Amino acid sequence: MMEDVRKILVPVDFSENSQKILLEAQLLAERLQAKIAVVFVVQSIADYSGFFVPHMPISQFEDDLFKGAEGKMKSFMAENVTSAAESVVLAGDVAEEIISYAAGNDVGMIVMGTHGYKGLEKILFGSVAEQVVKNSPCPVLTINPYK
Repeated sequence: MMEDVRKILVPVDFSENSQKILLEAQLLAERLQAKIAVVFVVQSIADYSGFFVPHMPISQFEDDLFKGAEGKMKSFMAENVTSAAESVVLAGDVAEEIISYAAGNDVGMIVMGTHGYKGLEKILFGSVAEQVVKNSPCPVLTINPYK
């Protein structure tokens, strides 16, 4: 089954933890002779609309977030990717977009971090890793970046 993995999806949030996870994924990709696809998901503003209201139209605000994320992705890839890899910025629910991308792009494995939220944070935000593990169309390797 592992020899069938030709593409590894690595969701990132541009943090130091993402750098660690991506490094591990690249090592695994080399061993499996697989390609890497790095994904960042811009969280839909609709998910936060109960918390605050931006002063500009929401669509413009989301466009600005998306453009900013594309710029961050470009520099993140330049600094952290050692081999040929694709990258994409998506928008929507983070877990749903990761699962959808994996299902539609011949992804054989997802490698992602567990952020270790506890208590109130976990109740408010849930666990993206947990949702992906439960609903992924392919195997998911989760890495605790704190160990």
